[in-house]
Amino acid sequence: MFGLGTPELIVILAIGVLVFGGKRLPEIGHGLGKAISSFKKGVSGIEDETKSLVDDIPGVKEAVEIKEKVDQVKNIGKVLR
Repeated sequence: MFGLGTPELIVILAIGVLVFGGKRLPEIGHGLGKAISSFKKGVSGIEDETKSLVDDIPGVKEAVEIKEKVDQVKNIGKVLR
């Protein structure tokens, strides 16, 4: 996780307790968890919307199918070498 080991995490937690206090730290963690969850839901919604837009554009599905066929032919060519 970001190249942080146990000693680094303990130091970060100790600094957090000193700065925010033991009572506020769970509140901050809860708020941070909600923010991350909300961000993930937003990103997922944007990805879904983008996918539906691409599916609605004429010719995109056909282009994707052609690309997949070309990739399959390329892979066969590599195997035969």
